[in-house]
Amino acid sequence: QVQLAESGGDLVQPGGSLRLSCAASENISDTFMGWYRQAPEGAREVVATLTRFEHPGYINPVKGRFTISRDNAKNMMYLQMDSLKPEDTGVYYCHIIRPNGPWGHGTQVTVSS
Repeated sequence: QVQLAESGGDLVQPGGSLRLSCAASENISDTFMGWYRQAPEGAREVVATLTRFEHPGYINPVKGRFTISRDNAKNMMYLQMDSLKPEDTGVYYCHIIRPNGPWGHGTQVTVSS
């Protein structure tokens, strides 16, 4: 089973930027992957996805602000987050989207002044 590990979460002011990273233990070039987040007292929701053909998808609240990408040579996936808002606060997870696909342990993003 592929293991995933997120990093890059931090406390940032509204309007700021962060880049999250997801390190995979194996090759991820042929996988459908995504970033999810879970707000305090909220359900886990998908934020962005990336198909095996590198086609990105985003939920409406983050369109134009977040960018998902992947570096297959390094087995890494990224989420560039710009113009951050307090409602972006949560624990962010990377996930391989398939039945019983692995999840990372998450990285905390807090957007607050």
